[in-house]
Amino acid sequence: MRAAFIRKYGKNDVVELGELPRPTPSAKDVLIKVRAASVNPVDFKLRDGGLRLLRKLQMPVILGNDLSGVIEEVGSEVTTFVPGDEVYARVDKDRIGTFCDYAVVQARHVARKPKNLSHIEAAAIPLVGLTAWQALTDFGSLGAGQKVLIHAASGGVGTLAIQLAKHLGVTVAVTAGGRSRQLCEELGADLFVDYKTQRFEELLTRYDLVLDTLGGETRLRSLPVLRPGGVLVTLAGAPTAKVGKELGVNALLRLAFDFMNREPLRRARELGVRYEYLFMRPDGEQLAMLAALCERGALRPIVDRVFPLAEAKEALAYTEAGHAVGKVVIDLA
Repeated sequence: MRAAFIRKYGKNDVVELGELPRPTPSAKDVLIKVRAASVNPVDFKLRDGGLRLLRKLQMPVILGNDLSGVIEEVGSEVTTFVPGDEVYARVDKDRIGTFCDYAVVQARHVARKPKNLSHIEAAAIPLVGLTAWQALTDFGSLGAGQKVLIHAASGGVGTLAIQLAKHLGVTVAVTAGGRSRQLCEELGADLFVDYKTQRFEELLTRYDLVLDTLGGETRLRSLPVLRPGGVLVTLAGAPTAKVGKELGVNALLRLAFDFMNREPLRRARELGVRYEYLFMRPDGEQLAMLAALCERGALRPIVDRVFPLAEAKEALAYTEAGHAVGKVVIDLA
């Protein structure tokens, strides 16, 4: 099968296009003919070797973490899907690879594709949709009358997080560049902060949750925006020791994680707020819920550009440059 993969860690020059063996599903798996796959920051972090301490992967490694496609084959214990079903998924963390013609995924991590979306559109949802949903509900348990601040709101996570927060009845403030104001407001943002000309911490106060995709100074500036007991959920930088323990990393590495997070952890304690790192988990039931929201018109993916598999390097470079509005998708049809 065709695939975009790496044999060693590095920059885009290590990405190869070629033929690799087609995977074989086990009893609880489905084999999916991939029609489209989206590009996410985790893809170039994995390519660079930035996740090697968290994921033990054998080379060659196919890039890509989510997909939309058609069931080709089901394992002997799978009763929820049949060949021909149109589905989408965030693949298992220990069996990544969607920039390819076929992918094997545990059936419990798969859901039927939203009927009103193309494969290109559906592929833009799984990883960022699950990330946004788990941040808002698992960590924040957000509901009507509460407030959320979403940073980098014009990106893949942000554009879906705005819509999901509004679905929950939450008041939404966002930060983004001025050119994204119209889009963010169309998606439901109640308050737009242009990060180039305004300082959000001077405008916002007593928020229940901050969703941080940037890290660094933005993360530290965000903590005082929270009400006492509020939570900052970050996707950037090193995981916390708590997440390291959940992932099974050794105690020494967990200590290193907390050392790298010492400033936000200390500041959070001083302010009486929570600081959490989100390492998103695949979840077929949550994907089914997101599909239902799409079919009801409450959620729509934003696709910036579409690249063919032959231009996987270009797709990675475009996403890594940080200028995409919404998602970048690779077309494998």
